[in-house]
Amino acid sequence: MPELPEVEALALDLKGRLDGHAIARIHVAQFSALKTFDPPLSALEGTLVDDVTRHGKFLDIDASGTHLVLHLARAGWVRWRDEVPTIPPKPSTKSTLALRVVLDDQSGLDVTEAGTRKSLAAYVVRDAHDVPGIASLGPDPLTDDFTVDVLKAILQKEGGKQLKGVLRHQGTIAGIGNAYSDEILHAARMSPFKPAGHLTDDEVQVLYDALRTTLGDAVERSRGLAASELKGEKKSNLAVHGRTGEKCPVCGDTVREVSFADSSLQYCPTCQTGGKPLADRRMSKLLK
Repeated sequence: MPELPEVEALALDLKGRLDGHAIARIHVAQFSALKTFDPPLSALEGTLVDDVTRHGKFLDIDASGTHLVLHLARAGWVRWRDEVPTIPPKPSTKSTLALRVVLDDQSGLDVTEAGTRKSLAAYVVRDAHDVPGIASLGPDPLTDDFTVDVLKAILQKEGGKQLKGVLRHQGTIAGIGNAYSDEILHAARMSPFKPAGHLTDDEVQVLYDALRTTLGDAVERSRGLAASELKGEKKSNLAVHGRTGEKCPVCGDTVREVSFADSSLQYCPTCQTGGKPLADRRMSKLLK
């Protein structure tokens, strides 16, 4: 799933490619992806692209005051095309193509989504905050006003909730997903199940530093990369997420996993849980 660093880099890459171009046409191949009807999709045709920005994990293309907002969900991506096919795509539930944006020079971008579970969302709005998911976002963790005191207040408010869930909840902190929450907690040497409100002041500072450094470094590594290079960059620099069974790069212990119904987390027992494996209910059921 694209998270804050990848969406930030996508916005930067697309800003350079789209700036000053007009949107000639937009084709929808997956009608379920389009979540709005007013303004109509046609309102974007003929508009000049003024800016491309990020709100949490949302991508915002501002075209003459009308916004095309994309949420790439778990398996969505944006693919640049130097030359778009002249024949419009046929709507199909079997295709990975959800949306195609054609520019005035016949270049453009394809918004795609792999897999059968379709969660990608596109919105055409007059203001980005008309998108409910953007309106309800928590603070952005890389802005200057996201201080250690802001994080402390968030954690105290969340009380007994587990750190992993607090970091991932978009209404609490914007932009962090499953992968970077694992990475932040590994860097902070904290259990994903540790209650948020139980951290000492020193622990809050450690978590804050890990959060800012992990996300900031990922943004810097991604800056200037083309969209086609971002997925590989992300995977190659993850310490524990997606690395079950491999050695922790810090201590050499085996990275372990806890599985849930539709996701999983990875962690290092030595670095994060005092050497004790966390209970994995799914595996326990299988063993019975």
